[in-house]
Amino acid sequence: MGSFWVEHAWLPTGLARGGVRLVVGDGRFVSIETRTPCRPEDERLPGVAYPGFANAHSHVFQRSLRGRTHSVAGHGPAWWARMFAAADRMNPDLYLDLARATFLEMVLAGFTLVGEYHYLHHAPGGRPYADPNAMGHAVIQAAQDVGIRLTLLDTYYRQGGLTSDGHLPLNQVQERFSDGSVNAWLQRMERIEQNEMLRRGAAIHSIKTVPREDAALIAQVATEQPLHVYVSEQHAENLACQMYYGRTPTELLAEIGALGTELTAVHAAHLSENDIALLGDTECQVVVCPTAERDMAEPLGPIRKLLDAGVPVGIGSDSHTCIDPFVELRELEYHERVDSGERGRLTNTELVNCGTLAGYQSLGWYGGGMIAPGRVADFVTIDSSSARTVGSKSGELVYTATSSDIGTVVVNGRVIVRDGHHALGNPGQLMRRALLAFRGQPLQSSGIRTHH
Repeated sequence: MGSFWVEHAWLPTGLARGGVRLVVGDGRFVSIETRTPCRPEDERLPGVAYPGFANAHSHVFQRSLRGRTHSVAGHGPAWWARMFAAADRMNPDLYLDLARATFLEMVLAGFTLVGEYHYLHHAPGGRPYADPNAMGHAVIQAAQDVGIRLTLLDTYYRQGGLTSDGHLPLNQVQERFSDGSVNAWLQRMERIEQNEMLRRGAAIHSIKTVPREDAALIAQVATEQPLHVYVSEQHAENLACQMYYGRTPTELLAEIGALGTELTAVHAAHLSENDIALLGDTECQVVVCPTAERDMAEPLGPIRKLLDAGVPVGIGSDSHTCIDPFVELRELEYHERVDSGERGRLTNTELVNCGTLAGYQSLGWYGGGMIAPGRVADFVTIDSSSARTVGSKSGELVYTATSSDIGTVVVNGRVIVRDGHHALGNPGQLMRRALLAFRGQPLQSSGIRTHH
């Protein structure tokens, strides 16, 4: 058993003031006491306690692209070529180093849980490593080293893209992503063992890369675990799906029985009114990635309409243009303001839930996402006296704080960040070493085609 004391804490009922004791045991909150003084045995934490944030959509290998692709003009091909080139350089050792540095950046930013959308499975040419899950185990090891909670969303990826004439063949790099069949994917994926800090989830990469029959089979076999899928990320995806299948991606997923409480639609940028109704009626979830979507010249989905339809909305940093939960959350509200011409489209409680509870649920951690008895003891403290936050109401810190204002991070009842520092040391130096090793690695192949 252990205990922490903070002056203010964000609880399910809203902001609690006047002293809050957080008693933890076996990785969970045992009790929450409000309006109470600090006791000698309590660890007193400065700042305001919030539930830990969930990064519900991540591609760690794409962190290597930050600051190197943002000025690329046009829409699509040039960025995709660079992304494929980055994937082509990766091996398990480089993946471990890059994932460790990326996850360290996440926890220092206040993320206590990450969902890794993992499709970089095999060696060049699609040859399995001696350990078929070598790449996945690199991600798992990195999360363990950092102390962040992880859902590994093992992703099925079969084809190279979709046009009105049908699916395209894999390019040379995409061969690394594919297991060749649902059965082969399932056999490899099910060898990943879960533990108190690791959940195994599944993902249908997208309707672009997974034929209808395979997607339907995955929906049947990947039950009782999170199931994520890219949905309507781009206009071109919607158009190809409608021309080939005669329906939107959401309608196609409904037809094959994939929609349901465990299904999370990622991006969901171009939804029809019927799509929104289908997601709400089947109790699906959505994850949006504001900074990454802006970087790719894509809009955010209809956040207010989704919430009104009963669809929880979580956040992710995707390609890691930015790793900062506050930036992502503010984009949700500001996007709605620009579209509607109104302020206050999302309440503070809705914003906090988008950053915490919704992501935990989407990633299969139904015991997390809030500071309450019985929930997993994941929380952060936000400095309310920095140059950015001083004078802010404690309940409005999501509008003024940045990742630099995270002071303490507790995961599973254990302090992993104290006073903004982690045992692994300087995150910039760790990332620099990882990137130097990564960029010194020669390309594994050539002639990459950029269909996607």
